[in-house]
Amino acid sequence: MFELIRQFVEELTSGTAVERAFDDKDLRVASAALLVHVAEIDGVFSDSERRALLLLLQQRFDVSDDEAQKLLDAGRRSDREAVDLYSFTSALKDAMSLPERRRLVEMMWTVAYADGDLAEFEENVIWRVSELLAVPSRDRIALRQKVRGDCGLDPRAPAPWDDLRESKP
Repeated sequence: MFELIRQFVEELTSGTAVERAFDDKDLRVASAALLVHVAEIDGVFSDSERRALLLLLQQRFDVSDDEAQKLLDAGRRSDREAVDLYSFTSALKDAMSLPERRRLVEMMWTVAYADGDLAEFEENVIWRVSELLAVPSRDRIALRQKVRGDCGLDPRAPAPWDDLRESKP
């Protein structure tokens, strides 16, 4: 497992793409599985969510279109086979720095907002994953606001189910 973590971190920091098959122990698959989970949690995996997810995988892991599709497929398989989110988040938490974990949460918000609508289930899963990744709630909220702003939405507007006390400093 340590060797897989070392390879993952090396690939993230080297800036060069490494072409190889994606297996269930690949931490990129764990990341893809979490992104897929967000996209599919509301029962609809829209074209816009799929395009956003593929683009995020390409950019984050410096892979080709074809490799991003393979990674998405491997993530979908892993997500369907998983019993919980902990199997993904525990490996990622150990392998990633806090800024990298924040980036993953930002990617999850981007997928959630890709279809122009945030479902309560999507926000809930991002909240749970953030907690499991030890990303502070203030960071999770700030990242949501950033992505909302990037999408052209009012970044300060709460979702209808938000606890307004949580977003106050």
